[in-house]
Amino acid sequence: MSNQFGLMKEQRFRPFFFTQFLGAFNDNVFKTALITLVAFHAASLAVANSALIATLLPGVFILPFFLFSATAGQLADKYEKSQIIRLVKVFEIGIMLFASVGFFLHNIWLLGAALFMMGMHSTLFGPVKYSYLPQHLKEHELIGGNGMVEMGSFVAILLGQVLGAWLAAQAQHALLTSLTLLAVAIIGYLTSRSVPNTPAADNALKINWNPITETITNVKLIWAQQPIWVAIVAISWFWFYGATLLAQFPNLAKNVLYGDESVFILLLSVFSIGIGVGSLLCEKLSKGRLELGLVMFGAIGLTLFATDLYFSATSLHNSCSVKCLFDYQSFIARDYHSADGHLNWTNWRLLGDIGLIGLFGGFYIVPLYVLIQTRVDKNYQSRVIATNNIMNALFMVASAGFSIFIFNQSYTIPQLFLATALLNVVITIYLFIRQPEFWRTFVAWVNSLVKR
Repeated sequence: MSNQFGLMKEQRFRPFFFTQFLGAFNDNVFKTALITLVAFHAASLAVANSALIATLLPGVFILPFFLFSATAGQLADKYEKSQIIRLVKVFEIGIMLFASVGFFLHNIWLLGAALFMMGMHSTLFGPVKYSYLPQHLKEHELIGGNGMVEMGSFVAILLGQVLGAWLAAQAQHALLTSLTLLAVAIIGYLTSRSVPNTPAADNALKINWNPITETITNVKLIWAQQPIWVAIVAISWFWFYGATLLAQFPNLAKNVLYGDESVFILLLSVFSIGIGVGSLLCEKLSKGRLELGLVMFGAIGLTLFATDLYFSATSLHNSCSVKCLFDYQSFIARDYHSADGHLNWTNWRLLGDIGLIGLFGGFYIVPLYVLIQTRVDKNYQSRVIATNNIMNALFMVASAGFSIFIFNQSYTIPQLFLATALLNVVITIYLFIRQPEFWRTFVAWVNSLVKR
């Protein structure tokens, strides 16, 4: 295999790639259709406070990661993984049937319950997703393989969000959304039937069904391996950061940029393309090796461009004195002139900030997953990944709470972005102190680039 794209010719990778792609796609069709309905068509769901509900819905989705990840990790270590994948896809079909009822009845409670169950679906799939790759890829293929999976996930997120937002805007949105969700779930199950057999890591494992004691056991296990613990904290912070920004994109588009659903889609598209490109570039920048210097490089970019996003969004907000409703074409074509008559490219600057946040996010996240895959004992790899998912859930729930706290202090969405950028500086310093390897490899990586 000459590069990461060659993996798509391999039976050991291709069916798994498309199965996880379709799962992420369906997740986001559903989530985005629901959030778009709440943000832009709240009356159809009898929602009073659409901004609050749109902020809380992502928390409903990730809550099951906290509740069920400990059990999911044990199941993924104990049983053959391709069978787990197929059972999870059957579960997805059932969830989409339930969600369809919610769409037809215009019932936010049923749709919220379906969103929670989709979180359960993703919770069960998560430990399998990241422990499958080390069993089928060679070590030098893991950077490229993970880059492909992350790229695929975010392309799926992009396409799912675009389609979900479009479906929510249609007059027959209940019918169209329901048919789409069911069709994708069924295709995902059919694709999963070609995923190759993946033997259990520890079939003698006795399942501990108590999520609290099992989580404590796993945390103690990881705490004893500080490089892994620090990597999990770093990954979890990335999901805090990303969740904070993404949860505000609907209201950023509507209330700050004065745009319609298409502007929301544009923001999601630019971000998703950025993170997909960043994930794919990891293999080239690291030459197929685990390069932790990319984590620091990514962290620097996340701070710089989120800070500039604050300035660009604030400038744009202040320069539009009359409320209007732009579509994406009007938004990207719109220009402002300052008092001296010079053109102000604030719109393009804002889109550039969002795209570069995604790009540096890809640099940041891919090496961290490879670190866990290569340095954790294979017998309990899924449980470590499950514990990582629990930490991710805690951080993402905290991100929702953090956003609510910021807004309760009467701060704006751009100010929330600035606060997140400043917190990223704190986390980056934490990584420097707790794991000097990140800093040493970053310096060595930069020096290698200078000497080329």
